[in-house]
Amino acid sequence: MFDILMYLFENYIHSESEIFVEQSELTDELLRAGFNHREIYKALDWLEQLADLQHSDEYPYLNRVPGKSVRIFTAQECEKLDLSCRGFLMFLEQISVIDTTTREMVIDRIFALDKDVIELDDLKWVVLMVLFNVPGKEIAYAQMEDLLFEEQNGTIH
Repeated sequence: MFDILMYLFENYIHSESEIFVEQSELTDELLRAGFNHREIYKALDWLEQLADLQHSDEYPYLNRVPGKSVRIFTAQECEKLDLSCRGFLMFLEQISVIDTTTREMVIDRIFALDKDVIELDDLKWVVLMVLFNVPGKEIAYAQMEDLLFEEQNGTIH
């Protein structure tokens, strides 16, 4: 499923191609690309649920006043998100790329993936997908894109 999300993001969203494609046409394209029906359905459902997160009435944990808070991760979250992933989320909050609401959206979408453990690179892509889908987060999206694609040059101290 994650491979399909990456395919869609790179070929439609990140490339700034036509985003409004009929679902049947998109499904056919994904089938031609070698993905199976079940995984395609799960990926499209994942994206639909991401869009649904915009309705905070249905997701009361997103109905917070933006500001500073401390996030205590559950044991289940710690199993799925290792220390580097949790640290990266904290880093993104500290530099104001994400706020408490978008952090919770990212965690929600992480748990909707069919992966037992999330790699840091996977987390970065999920953050990028969430920021792309949240109105008013264009600057944060650009910052995250820079973090994702930034090439490390020279020695880091």
